Amino acid sequence: MTVNQQTVEETKQQIRGLVNEIAALAKSGATAEEFYPEFLQRIVTALAAAGGAVWLLDEDRQLRLQYQINAEPTVLAGDGEDSLRHSRLIRRVAQTGQSLLVPPYSGTTDGDAEGNPTRYLLVLAPLKHDGNADGLIEVFQRPDTAPETQKGYVRFLQQMCELAADWLRSQKLRLFTDRQVLWQQADSFARAAHESLDLKETAYIVANEGRRLVGCDRVSVAIKRGNKCRVMAISGQDTIENRSNIVSALNTLATRVVAAGEPLWHDGTTEDLPPQIEEALEEYVDLSYGRNIAVLPLREPHRGGQEQQGAAGQVDRDNAHRGEVIGALIVEQIESDLPAEIFRARVDLVYEHGTRAIANSLSHSNLFMMPVWKTLGKATDLFRGRALPKTIAVLTALAVISLGMIFVPLELQLEAEGKLEPDARREVFAPIDGEVIEVLVDHSAKVDVGTPLVKLRNRQLEMEMTELLGQIRTTTAEFERVRKVLGERRSLEPNEQKQLQGEEFEFRVRLEALREKLALQKEREEQLTICSPIQGTVMSWDVEKTLRSRPIMTGQVLMEIADLSQPLHLEVNMPDKRMGHLDKRIRELDQPTLPVRYVLATHPDEPMLAELPRSEIQLRAQVDAEQGSTVKMRAIPDREQLEKRSPRPGAKVIANVQCGKRAAGFVLFHEVYEWLCKFLF
Repeated sequence: MTVNQQTVEETKQQIRGLVNEIAALAKSGATAEEFYPEFLQRIVTALAAAGGAVWLLDEDRQLRLQYQINAEPTVLAGDGEDSLRHSRLIRRVAQTGQSLLVPPYSGTTDGDAEGNPTRYLLVLAPLKHDGNADGLIEVFQRPDTAPETQKGYVRFLQQMCELAADWLRSQKLRLFTDRQVLWQQADSFARAAHESLDLKETAYIVANEGRRLVGCDRVSVAIKRGNKCRVMAISGQDTIENRSNIVSALNTLATRVVAAGEPLWHDGTTEDLPPQIEEALEEYVDLSYGRNIAVLPLREPHRGGQEQQGAAGQVDRDNAHRGEVIGALIVEQIESDLPAEIFRARVDLVYEHGTRAIANSLSHSNLFMMPVWKTLGKATDLFRGRALPKTIAVLTALAVISLGMIFVPLELQLEAEGKLEPDARREVFAPIDGEVIEVLVDHSAKVDVGTPLVKLRNRQLEMEMTELLGQIRTTTAEFERVRKVLGERRSLEPNEQKQLQGEEFEFRVRLEALREKLALQKEREEQLTICSPIQGTVMSWDVEKTLRSRPIMTGQVLMEIADLSQPLHLEVNMPDKRMGHLDKRIRELDQPTLPVRYVLATHPDEPMLAELPRSEIQLRAQVDAEQGSTVKMRAIPDREQLEKRSPRPGAKVIANVQCGKRAAGFVLFHEVYEWLCKFLF
């Protein structure tokens, strides 16, 4: 035996071993979490594939991934175009039950495009038993193999799917039979549908549980109001957008079928339908893509005797439901494909229980003042049995609290934010335009009155002074020339003498004006050196970096200087909306000051005292960028308390102006009441 033959024989032996392991695994009582990983791993190993995936149909007949090995990310992404094409492909394989080989990067390009977006050859085989599709097995195989080898992949995978189908069958037989499942679901549906008498809740239960019982794609419940039907519940949706096109079309369809009074079973053809129903049906199908649609008018059930049975034990709806139409039940198959007899039988079951539940809920909801009676009924439960002591205790507590709110006084405190500022504080302004050429002080520098702070340069001023000096020299020279002529020539004609004397007077006046201008310019030049207006400390931060080589305009603030040896005061911004209470307290209390309690941001747990002089309350409100309309006021803190904490100037404070004792309820909730008065009353 050659080496190649020996290798082939070993490979076959290995594959047989894997097949035997899969067969033993299928016959075992393994759970889904144990079966799928072992099953898929052995298939991938036997085929020497790149990966694989197991897809199963859930209760809603939608494919769900159970397990995967090295699956392509493009097919797992839920919202990509490649994922949608792949989903359509495997859904078709699962529905048709046909095995398939799909080359890489292949597929259709029509409206519902499907195909293989991966670089692998897809080997697809359905999982089914007793003619029912359960899902499919997908293998990602390398494409560079011979056609006969690829067909062998399909045959092998079909055999493995048969073994997996045996395991699925045993699982289902172990848990329940199909008939038992149906009756269990029917019993669950009946219990849920009759559990509540609330109309909206019942409609949602009928829609959602009815969809699960029928095995269709969508169930909707519409209620008749006047001559029109409005959809109240759609399975799988918590809320309904009545303005959407599809809901509006469904409302129209239900209204027209209810008006006709006959059930509508649509399987794709619209022959023998009234024109108004055909038009509404076509409009809705274009939006919903439904293949089979049943619209059944809901009628009040006959309550006078036994229900009438029709052929094959089915309820004769014409006799059992003789009352007026109260709504419609809409059942749709979009992708699911139930046999017609099973579909109709399950719809009949949902109809019977759903009609009675909705009719009972509607009768209950239409009782006069039902919401009021419900509220009163729930309230009376609080005074019965074991709930009575708790109710009495709660009511007693509420009464005590209410009395406390009325009769217990609390201090009315008007809160406002502010900061600590020195009494001796000045801002240094630029008296003239210029460019900063030198900053002579820095942050925290000590200065006296007249200490130079900043030197400016004004090129326009320099040019004007240079021009003035030139004009003064020229005028002085002309003035000296005229005087010299008058002094040297004794015998001048009277006219010439008068002319020279006039010129002498003119030059003297011009020279005096130019010298006055020069004096004014020198005063401006002296202003280029800005000096401290008070004795104190430079408070502005990083003055050199802020001002160096910057152009300055007249009136611009350059820095701030404060005398830290002087007392500090609280500069508070009281919101204008609270000033009414403060003004009222000032009128009531004939004293020059009001007490204030405040805390520093640096010591929030240590309240301190201050006094607010009535004269230190600004008479006019002003707009603050952060707090809105405010009134500035200046409070004088207790100096001894403040010195113990050594706060920095500009420290933030929260001040509470004491405005006397008021009822606790007013103190706690007066702002809420004022807000309600402003925006509601």
